[in-house]
Amino acid sequence: MVMEDPRPPANPSHLTRLNTYVAKSRVGKRFKLTERNSTFTTELRAGTATFLTMAYILAVNASILTDSGGTCSVSDCIPLCSNPSFSAANCTGTVIQPDESCKFDPVNPGYSACLDRVRKDLIVATVASSLIGCLIMGAFANLPLALAPGMGTNAYFAYTVVGFHGSGNVSYQSALAAVFMEGLIFLLISAIGLRAHLAKLIPKPVRISSSAGIGLFLAFIGLQSNQGIGLIGYSSSTLVTVGACPTKSRAMLAPVVAAANGTVSLLAGGTVSGDIFCTRDRMESPTFWLGVVGFIIIAYCLVKNVKGAMIYGIVFVTAVSWFRNTQVTAFPDTDAGNAAFEYFKQVVDVHTIKSTAGALSFKSFGKGYFWEALITFLYVDILDTTGTLYSMARFAGFMDQNGNFEGQYFAFMSDATSIVVGSLLGTSPVTTFIESSTGIREGGRTGLTALTAAGYFFFAFFFTPLLASIPAWAVGPPLILVGVLMMKSVVEIEWDDMRQAIPAFVTLILMPLTYSIAYGLIGGIGTYIVLHLWDWSRELLVKLGVLKGEEGVVVNGNGVVHDQPNDDQAAKELEV
Repeated sequence: MVMEDPRPPANPSHLTRLNTYVAKSRVGKRFKLTERNSTFTTELRAGTATFLTMAYILAVNASILTDSGGTCSVSDCIPLCSNPSFSAANCTGTVIQPDESCKFDPVNPGYSACLDRVRKDLIVATVASSLIGCLIMGAFANLPLALAPGMGTNAYFAYTVVGFHGSGNVSYQSALAAVFMEGLIFLLISAIGLRAHLAKLIPKPVRISSSAGIGLFLAFIGLQSNQGIGLIGYSSSTLVTVGACPTKSRAMLAPVVAAANGTVSLLAGGTVSGDIFCTRDRMESPTFWLGVVGFIIIAYCLVKNVKGAMIYGIVFVTAVSWFRNTQVTAFPDTDAGNAAFEYFKQVVDVHTIKSTAGALSFKSFGKGYFWEALITFLYVDILDTTGTLYSMARFAGFMDQNGNFEGQYFAFMSDATSIVVGSLLGTSPVTTFIESSTGIREGGRTGLTALTAAGYFFFAFFFTPLLASIPAWAVGPPLILVGVLMMKSVVEIEWDDMRQAIPAFVTLILMPLTYSIAYGLIGGIGTYIVLHLWDWSRELLVKLGVLKGEEGVVVNGNGVVHDQPNDDQAAKELEV
C-alpha cells in the first residue's frame, strides 16, 4: 500500500512562474524557448555573459580605427609659432604653416583635437553597428550570436589599408567604400547560397592558419606603445627589442638625408615615427607595469573560466588610470590631458556622429590598392564569419548530419547586412563574435540572447565619455590574450605534411612581421600553389593522355602523389 504525501506541492518560485509565462506567450513561441530547452532567465543570463566578454570591443575598435586618422587631414592642423611660448596670432618669430608632417609626432594640436572627435564618433559607430547587428541576428535568425566590428579586420583597415594617420595608399573614406561594396557582394553571395562554397576554394592550410596569424598580429599591436602596453620598442640593429620605458625616455625617429652644406632634411617619402625608441630606463614605465597587472587579471580569469575576463582587466587598469596626478594617469597635466579630463567628467553624454557617418568616397575605385583591400575584406569575412557561425552552431548543438543548422540562411544575411550598415556608420566590417560561445555555455539557445546583448549596447550609447577615456595600456592586455585565443587553430594544421605545413607557416608568420593580413594571405596562397604546381601539372597531363600514368602511382584530386602497393608489397608495412 502506497501512502500519498499529504503535503501540498511547493509553490513555484517567481522566476519559475516568469519562465513558464514567457514560454507560453507569443514571445516564447516566436523564439522557440520550449523547443530548444531554454528559459527566459537563462537567455538573459547568457546575453549578459556574451556582452561582458565582448564589451572590450567598444574601446578597442575605436582606438584602432582612430589610429588610421579617420576623416582628419592636414587641413585640421593649425599654424604654430616657432617660439612655443606664443600662439600663432601673437607670434614674435616665424609662423610655421602645417604640412603632411603635422599628422605625426609631435602631432599638431589641431590634428590631435580632430582625432579626439573621431574617436568619440567611432565609439558611437561601434555601439550602433553592434546594436543593429545583434538585433538583426536575434530577431530574424533566432540564434544566440552577437555581432560587432571584427578584431583583425579593423587592424587591417587601420594599419594596412589606410595606414597610421592616413599614411597608406587608400584614404579612410575610400576604405569605407571598399567595405560597403564588399558588404553588398557578401550580401549577394549569401542570398544565392554561394558563401559556403567560396570558403572551400581557399587552401585548407591557409584557411586554418589565417586566424592564428591574425591573432599574432593583434598580439604584436598590443605589445607596442601606440596601442598597447609598450613592451616592444625599436632597435636599429635588431629592428625590435624590449622597450617599456617612460614617456620622458622615448624618442622619435625619422629618415633624413644630410646635404653637402651640413643641413639635414627629411628623406622623400619618409615620415617621423612615434616615440618608439627608448634612450634609457627600459622596463621602468609605470603604465607598462599597470598593463602587466591587467594582463595577469585577464589571464587568471580565463584560466578559472570566469565570465567577462576581458572586461575585468580593462575596468581595473582604466579605473586606476583615471586618477590624476599619478604616474599612470590617462589625463596628464597638458592641454590635451586637461581637455580629455573635462570631457570625462561629463560621464553621461549622448554623442552624435559628426564626421564618420556617410563618409564613403569612391575616388579610388579604379586603383589596384582599392580592389586589393576589397578582396581581402571579402575573403576574411567569408572565412572568418562563416567559420565562426558553423563552429558556434556546432557548439550549441544546432548542426545536423549534413552540416546545416536552423536559421543559417538568415544568419548569413544578418551578418552581411551588418557589414553594410557598419560601413555607412564609419566602422570596419562587422562579424559574428567568437565570444558568443560564452553565452552558449551559459545556456543561451535562442535569439533572446542576442537581443539581450543588444539591450546592453543600447545603454552604452549614454556613457561615451567613459568609453573614450580608456587608455592604450588598458587595451593592450586584451589584444594580447585575444591573440592567445586565436592561436588554438594551429593544432588543426597537418604539420607532418610539408605541403600543408609550409604554406600555413608562411601565412602565420608574415601577418605580424609585415604588419599586413593581405601579405600573409598572398604569401600563403602563393606558396601553396608553387608546392602543388608540379603535381597538378602531372595530373592534368595524365588526364589529357600526354603522359602515361605510372604503375603503382596514384594522383588524387588534390594533386598529391601516393604510392600504391602491388601484390608483392601488399603484406609489407611501409613507413613514411
